[in-house]
Amino acid sequence: MPSGDDLRKIALSLPSAEERETWGHATFRVRDKIFVTMSDDGAGASVKATMDEQAALIAEDPETFSVPAYVGRHGWVGVDVGRIGLDQLRELVTEAWRMTAPKRTVRAFDAG
Repeated sequence: MPSGDDLRKIALSLPSAEERETWGHATFRVRDKIFVTMSDDGAGASVKATMDEQAALIAEDPETFSVPAYVGRHGWVGVDVGRIGLDQLRELVTEAWRMTAPKRTVRAFDAG
């Protein structure tokens, strides 16, 4: 099962991604826009998503996925990092980055 270190490696492997501490915990950003936040212990995260994706994930596995406080109303999804597979974590983080990164950066990523 993945850890907070795995989440950090995935997020920082994406083009133009950077980590910044905000509100007392790690946030991952592209061009100063947050696409993932991580709890201090790395066990939980909030990942940018669409409302439809949020609903589908929570319906699929409500013990792993949740509606996070504050940002949940915008489609973000809470994730129990240790309960999902590494590939699914990579997919969630990458899709969150895609929603946040400039289109030109995403096209270059897809081409490379």
